[in-house]
Amino acid sequence: MQHKFYDVKAKKAVTAEVTKKVTYKNKKTGRTSYAFKAETTDGRSLTAFVKESDFTAAKV
Repeated sequence: MQHKFYDVKAKKAVTAEVTKKVTYKNKKTGRTSYAFKAETTDGRSLTAFVKESDFTAAKV
């Protein structure tokens, strides 16, 4: 599945293939954040935080 990510080094939005889905849990508040992970063509890591509904609907 393709998703739009922001490449900090290139300072522009890029579209990349999502490699995995990740959840982050805040220990203080108990809040859970949902994210997609991908890689650029030169091997750098990309992360895009998404809504829970997009996270659960994604087929990765």
